[in-house]
Amino acid sequence: MQARLPGLFDLDAGNPGPLTGAGNRTWLLTGAVPTLVDAGVGTPAHLDAIAATLDAAGQTLEQVIVTHAHSDHATGSVALAAQWPEAAFLKVPWPEADERYPVRWRAIEDGQFLHAGDLSLEVLHTPGHAPDHICLWHAPSQTLFGGDLLIAGSTVVVPGSRSGDLRAYLDSLARVAALQPRQVLPAHGAVIDDPVALIERYSAHRAAREREILAAITQGADSIEAVVTAVYPLLAGPLRMVAVETVHAHVNKLLADGSIDSANGRLHVVRTV
Repeated sequence: MQARLPGLFDLDAGNPGPLTGAGNRTWLLTGAVPTLVDAGVGTPAHLDAIAATLDAAGQTLEQVIVTHAHSDHATGSVALAAQWPEAAFLKVPWPEADERYPVRWRAIEDGQFLHAGDLSLEVLHTPGHAPDHICLWHAPSQTLFGGDLLIAGSTVVVPGSRSGDLRAYLDSLARVAALQPRQVLPAHGAVIDDPVALIERYSAHRAAREREILAAITQGADSIEAVVTAVYPLLAGPLRMVAVETVHAHVNKLLADGSIDSANGRLHVVRTV
């Protein structure tokens, strides 16, 4: 059952789409340090909802914590900075991505505690989906602000050709599972009330996908595109692009593990895992 945190509001970023589902969830914490977790994309309706919630509490936005620099989480920082020019913008640095958003970023790091609303949240650097990805941990309630680490009813894309790292992602899942969170407040989809069980399903799914990819390479699929066709034969359009990124991530991990090689630009199995 979801534990209600004081001063917490779930605000829809208003950006539904094939890759964002119903759209991003942003989390506003009112209280001593009014804080928005994730910036959305700057839609007028989202800005209005933030302003209305803060006005009702007699407060103004003091800080925005961005879980990572992917566009659906960070683009809105520019509009937020224009409306609340005194607000601070906090994230783990990823310079080549952060420079796309001309706001004054304040660097945060793993293990740091941040005041947000009336809470103290610990920064957990959880790379994999993106190099700068963080979660925010509230130990007293065993609640995790999860960003894109977990999504109920779906899996998380690890974009292997765009700085995603599957090994780092699996390590991040293990780190979070060890905390035994009671609930995860994600950036997409429903609140997750069984996060450890979901992490176990994620890990099993990734292991099964790795076996499928190894089997495809063993059977002669010697490129990313060939593996995608073998493993995801019916996908097209944006979903195929997602599959390409997934296969990239698995291939990068298998190359690093020494399970496959790419001699002469063609993939082949060295050993099975």
